[in-house]
Amino acid sequence: MSAEAYAVFMQAAIKAASQSQWLTHPNPCVGAVLVRDEQIVAQGWHHAAGKPHAEVECLRDASDKGLDPSLCTLVVTLEPCKHFGKTPPCTEAILKAGIKKVVIGCMDPTSEAGGGAEILRAAGVEVIGPVCEESCRDLIADFLVWKNEARPYLILKMAATMDGRIATRTGQSQWISCAESRESVHRLRQKIGQAKGLVLVGGKTFRLDNPHLTYRLPDAAPTPQPLACIFTSHLPQDKDEFWLLQERPEETIFLSSAAAAASTQAQELRKRGVRVFPVPQYSNGTTDLRGLLKTLYRELNCPYVLCEGGGELAISLLEEQLVDEFHLHLAPTFLADNDAMPLFNNRMPLTLAEAISLRCTQTRLVGNDVHVLLRPRPDEA
Repeated sequence: MSAEAYAVFMQAAIKAASQSQWLTHPNPCVGAVLVRDEQIVAQGWHHAAGKPHAEVECLRDASDKGLDPSLCTLVVTLEPCKHFGKTPPCTEAILKAGIKKVVIGCMDPTSEAGGGAEILRAAGVEVIGPVCEESCRDLIADFLVWKNEARPYLILKMAATMDGRIATRTGQSQWISCAESRESVHRLRQKIGQAKGLVLVGGKTFRLDNPHLTYRLPDAAPTPQPLACIFTSHLPQDKDEFWLLQERPEETIFLSSAAAAASTQAQELRKRGVRVFPVPQYSNGTTDLRGLLKTLYRELNCPYVLCEGGGELAISLLEEQLVDEFHLHLAPTFLADNDAMPLFNNRMPLTLAEAISLRCTQTRLVGNDVHVLLRPRPDEA
């Protein structure tokens, strides 16, 4: 079979891997299937850090079914590892199982685990790939951010009308998106909380909306709520009756200037359990957003940040190439008003070459809205 012929099986491996998405930090999300006579006969995925890798889980599934893996082809989304970590090398398990052909989605870019394909080839195993490389790299995009940049994987979520407006000229924004879209946001928040991540908003959103930044799903099994994080130049007073200060002080974080973080106001908030971190700055006084994210990763071990606005913070993150996924919810509504609040503003590109350009990896209909998933272009990742 050609490499292209294995694409359908690689897509099945990707689907298997997605069952543990959000749960594998600091490891990558990986899936594997065994194929015999052009049929999938076993599958496995990496469930969590410290647990067996996808290849081993797949071989275990084959054993439970009484199958001989030496008669099968292994299709795996990421190059099998060659090193001893918390678990033995997957290359060792593959060779021990007698597998003669391995199809790889994408190569492992890390020095510790990369190189497994060459070990397999040296042992006489036929190695094919990459297959569905872009999709398989998207699957481990979070891992690459953790490994290469030591910061959280950042997801931006915004809702707009079809003509790119997030509120009327009077500021009314509830509700642009439909009920099904809003439910999908709560499900995303739940996953972020399950992964010990946080939801980030700007100070303006905090003051105007008095948000909870929790997931609210009556049918969901109880899992941890995401942390609430506010990026603001003005800290609230301890006596202010914001919901987060009243109900979730120990799960609330403020990111503000060094002066604000050292103020009496910040100390009063800390007495209630609120965390206040100073925002790093460049020498010219501008905010170091990358350094800010690194602080969250270092201080909170936070693997994911879901940014829900506002527009000024969102465009800053996009300009700094810090948005790893952009979930854009478009409602089939048109305000047709130049004074209505736009998704983004204040940029002045003179040519299209200066535009912020992303790649569209998925579109789907949710209720009456169109959900668009955007990612960085490969040359910008």
